[in-house]
This record gives sequence, structure tokens and C-alpha cells, in this order.
Amino acid sequence: MSTLTKPMPPVPPAPPVKQPPARSGPVQPGWLRVTHWLNVLAVLAMVTSGWRIYNASPIFGFRFPNEITLGGWLGGALRWHFAAMWLLAANGLVYVLFNLTSGRLARRFFPLTWRGVWRDVCAALRGRLAHDDPRQYNQVQRAAYLFAVLDLVLLVVSGLAVWKPVQLGGLCALLGGFQGARLVHFLAMAGLVAFVAVHVAMVALVPRTLRTMITGR
Repeated sequence: MSTLTKPMPPVPPAPPVKQPPARSGPVQPGWLRVTHWLNVLAVLAMVTSGWRIYNASPIFGFRFPNEITLGGWLGGALRWHFAAMWLLAANGLVYVLFNLTSGRLARRFFPLTWRGVWRDVCAALRGRLAHDDPRQYNQVQRAAYLFAVLDLVLLVVSGLAVWKPVQLGGLCALLGGFQGARLVHFLAMAGLVAFVAVHVAMVALVPRTLRTMITGR
């Protein structure tokens, strides 16, 4: 006896996969661009006036050329330095608060691991570190920006200890006394200058990042 095999019904095509909607809005929000450029101004004034202050009483056996310092003399340099310090502290506080309340800190700077940083460092040295999405930081960028934030905090704290060693005696003692606070302040400044140098070099390699920090896109 033969059996008749009924033909199988055609399989309906799979529904098209919906692509996630393209993210609209600026790559860098307005508040970030404003605080970034105010930080640039404050850091430039602080570092160059700080070099003039350092020249008045060097910690090490060298001085900075007066041509690259700000203030003209010790009193003028101190005025520039303190003005820039308050701008940096107030603007930095706004930057941190906006990053926390908007959730940007968690989205842009984490997760962060030593293994991920090392992987991206190796990729950068081989010229294979991607910059396809300016909204996403690689782990080297995350580590560098977090270092800059913490270094700026240390710069302000140690600067206050140097400025008011008697009134802030506990803070000054925590940093190793007046000379210890001066050394911490100088090393924090050196770390900030190193960060700026690397940051400028990376911007030169990826000029699009400069455009996004000016126009937001």
C-alpha cells in the first residue's frame, strides 16, 4: 500500500530585524563643551603662573624660562594662580555633578579594567585602536580622563595646603608638611602637563574629536 505525502506548507520568511534607531543629538553636549574649554583656560593660566611662582623658590635645580610663564613677577603670578584655581575648582565641580546626574560618568568611563587598558595600549602601539564611534571611549581614554580628574583634585587640594599651611594644618601634615605639599603640588602639575601633551597628540591623530568638542557633532 502506498501512502501519499502531503507537501509541506512554505515557511514564511523571517521578519526583518529592526535596526536600533540612530542616536540623535550632539556627540558632546553643550554643558560638556563649555566646562571643557573653561578647564583649558584655567589649566593654562594655572600652569604658566605656577611656573613663575616655582621660579621664585625652586624645588629642584632648574627654573622655567620666564617667556613661558604668566604674571610678570611673583605677586602678579600669585593673583593669576588663585583666580585660575577658583575657576578650575568651581568649573570642575560643575563638570563632575553634571557627569554624575546625567549618568554620563557610568556610560563613558566604565567598565574599566587593567586588562582592557593594556589591550587598548597594545592596539594603539600597533596603530589598530579604533575611533569609529566618538560617543564611546576606549579603555585608554577612560583611564586617561579619570586620571586627569583625580589629578586635578590632588592639584587643588595640595595647592590649598601650600596656600594656607597654618589654617589647613591637618591637610598640610597629611601631605608631608609644607615642603611635602609643595612637592605633591609640583608632581600633580607635571602629571597634568603630561596628560595635556598626550591629549593634544591624540587630537592631532584624530582631528574629528576637536570638531566634536567645538560644534558638538
